[in-house]
Amino acid sequence: MVAFRSSSGRTAPLSPTKGRPLPTATAVAPRTAPRSDVTVTDPALVKRAVKAAALGNAMEWFDFGVYSYIAVTLGKVFFPSGNPTAQLLSTFGAFAAAFLVRPLGGMVFGPLGDRIGRQKVLALTMIMMAAGTFAIGLIPSYGAIGVGAPLLLLAARLVQGFSTGGEYAGASTFIAEYAPDKKRGFFGSWLEFGTLAGYIGGAGLVTLMTALLSTEDLLSWGWRIPFLIAGPMGVIGLYLRMRLEETPAFAAELAKASKQEKDRPKVPLRELVTGQWRALLLCMGLVLVFNVTDYMLLSYMPSYLTSELKYDETHGLLVVLGVMALMMIVQPFAGALTDRIGRRPVIAAGCAGFLALSVPAVLLIRQGSLLAVALGMGALGLLLVCFTAAMPAALPALFPTKVRYGSLSIGFNVSVSLFGGTTPLVVTALIGATGNMMMPAYYMMAAAVIGGVAVWFMTESAGRPLPGSAPSVESIDSAESIESADR
Repeated sequence: MVAFRSSSGRTAPLSPTKGRPLPTATAVAPRTAPRSDVTVTDPALVKRAVKAAALGNAMEWFDFGVYSYIAVTLGKVFFPSGNPTAQLLSTFGAFAAAFLVRPLGGMVFGPLGDRIGRQKVLALTMIMMAAGTFAIGLIPSYGAIGVGAPLLLLAARLVQGFSTGGEYAGASTFIAEYAPDKKRGFFGSWLEFGTLAGYIGGAGLVTLMTALLSTEDLLSWGWRIPFLIAGPMGVIGLYLRMRLEETPAFAAELAKASKQEKDRPKVPLRELVTGQWRALLLCMGLVLVFNVTDYMLLSYMPSYLTSELKYDETHGLLVVLGVMALMMIVQPFAGALTDRIGRRPVIAAGCAGFLALSVPAVLLIRQGSLLAVALGMGALGLLLVCFTAAMPAALPALFPTKVRYGSLSIGFNVSVSLFGGTTPLVVTALIGATGNMMMPAYYMMAAAVIGGVAVWFMTESAGRPLPGSAPSVESIDSAESIESADR
């Protein structure tokens, strides 16, 4: 027989047949009801935690969507040159620079999140991220202050990069530690739903501005609007995150320290790396294929269509927006699928798909007709869903609770910095050096091979408790479900 905690704090027995409180219990479960061996969560609180975490990711990718879609305009504003390719390379160079400091942000915010709590650190990263994006909208142009303009742009991007070093790992950890074991994939998939929503919001706004404003207006003041919107978005996100409670898994870690009458020990950075080296390598391999394909499709392809293939700008933007809308529709269903059949099969299918279909997809895109471009981009988008749906649940499960935020921040951000965020810059440079327009396909195929190796060695985590945490079930689950989690 298992027990169910009432709001009065007393523990009432559960009926062994129906799994509900016997008549002596008159209250319902609180938001979370941790036991020594099972954590019972309230679905309403889980959903609120998912919304608050996903909004931060949405804001991060709102900025990426704006930056990617308005890259040509930003090149003219901040990097005057007679060579369009040089302008684009300079713009993507500033874009990539933010990723160089992401590991530093991860090394600061990750261990801090393991020590003082996930919620506090996520509130701090939200403030910094909003401030960095808002600041870009206030920077004078190159024509007004000369070389100071690109330097200020670089400084703002570095603030963004440093703050996002603690954002994705913290948000995915936050959702994973709140979600019940049997639905972690479904709830985790909403984190990337936020990514797509933010990207569509940013890219859609740039598309609308491109259609409504003249080139002169866009260059003089129009480009600032999307960045200035980040201010109000940051305030809303901060409000939502400040209202959240700490995750049950971290609260249990604090309770352990309290019983031992000592503070949470600071885990040395060396232990985060050497003590988790195998999990870190797996994390980096999974993140590599996830982010190379992600940034290739969502950040690089709009510029590839317009700058390299001379495709009509408006049509190209609308196609990519349509692909992202399709991904948003599929995302929650794919997340639920990972709960049923496992993370490994879904991620493996994505790797195999990119290995087999990258060349045909890019050939379709290069063909140039609207239908061919839509089919090629759509195929890549559906393959990418295999990663966006599975990774938010799979990555936190690689690490124990004690070091989850810190280790995941380091592994995630090192891989993103080296391979993901540099994708637009590297592929643009490779095309410029070789003249081979198929470089995007070859780059994705190489990433798929590395991701496939990581999938081979990873352990399946679907339906299982997170390492170092108690089994987690919903408060509406039956006694049989709780007893199954116990086993």
